[in-house]
Amino acid sequence: MISPAAPPSKPVRRRSPWTRLSANPDVRSVQIAVLATIFFHLLLLWFAPRIERLIGHDDMGKLPAETDNTFEIQLAPDEVKPVPPPPLKFVEANPNAPENTPDKTNNFAAQNQQVAQEKPTPDHKNDAPALKGDKDPNVTAIVTGQMADPKLSAPPAPKPAETKPEPPAEAAARKAQIPLPGVEKIEGDNPDGIGSNIAKASPNATAVPDRIEGDVNAKADKGATHGLYYTVDAAHPQQRPTLAANVVKARPSPLKNNEFGTDNIGAISYDAKWSSYGQYLQKFIDTVQVQWERILYQSNIYPTAGTKVTVVFRMNSDGKIYEIVKVEGSGGRAAQDACVSGITARDPYGPWTDDMISVLGKSQEFTFTFTYD
Repeated sequence: MISPAAPPSKPVRRRSPWTRLSANPDVRSVQIAVLATIFFHLLLLWFAPRIERLIGHDDMGKLPAETDNTFEIQLAPDEVKPVPPPPLKFVEANPNAPENTPDKTNNFAAQNQQVAQEKPTPDHKNDAPALKGDKDPNVTAIVTGQMADPKLSAPPAPKPAETKPEPPAEAAARKAQIPLPGVEKIEGDNPDGIGSNIAKASPNATAVPDRIEGDVNAKADKGATHGLYYTVDAAHPQQRPTLAANVVKARPSPLKNNEFGTDNIGAISYDAKWSSYGQYLQKFIDTVQVQWERILYQSNIYPTAGTKVTVVFRMNSDGKIYEIVKVEGSGGRAAQDACVSGITARDPYGPWTDDMISVLGKSQEFTFTFTYD
């Protein structure tokens, strides 16, 4: 039995990507162009960072905030200038304390000192002694005194006396002064004879050149000779120089306030090292102090106690006060003018040393506070 032949199968048609495009040639060309554009941009986004790394411009792929703004600058050795150290702290040392160089300190002054005080503060190490004084942090003085030399004190009032004592010359005249005896030589007419020397002793004879009539029992000062005598009369004392034991030759100033000091015992002093800058400043401050006091004495104007005046001024390296920056305080115009004149009257104060210029430059601003007490 012969079965009928099967009908031929229909061939399977494979679809190409391009079959999704339009059959219209014009539309299809537009679609192909769009696809090509998209593919090109994808390829560009993938390949662009790799191109930047190849040519060495990594920063082009970063956002503006992520860009590295570091700059490297190289200077030749002869163009690098050393930066001077910052100024240390100036303190007013005790001029009566002994010279002693400290091991290490940030203080400088007109002389070398090691910190000490009369009554020690146990278990404390400080560069300044313990003091009770002005709480103003700018106060650095640890002693106060007077700048002028001691003057002759006024003699005390004489005791009532009926008669004044005689001058030393008159009192000495009453003491009889008899010179030692001389020698008398006697010779005869016979050249072969024997001569003799006669000396007559005188009572109360002393080694004086001339005889002075007077009372042989009068008393004279011990050791006095040649008519020089000195008698002391308690009723008529003479002038004498005096200086209080606790007064030093330093400018009068408020004292520094410091609660804790040191356990070193000695004359009150700082830890401070000498420098020409410290010596210059101390001399400058002392000169202003003397001039200010002279102005107050001559003007007969003195503000009330507690008046303070602050003067801010600038000085150049020639020691010239070339600008008064600011003046403020209590006491009125007269008190302020006296302080400004105390600074400017003795101007200039002399050129700075080389180490001062290296630290301060060509000019520096200073602040002086004047206290009326």
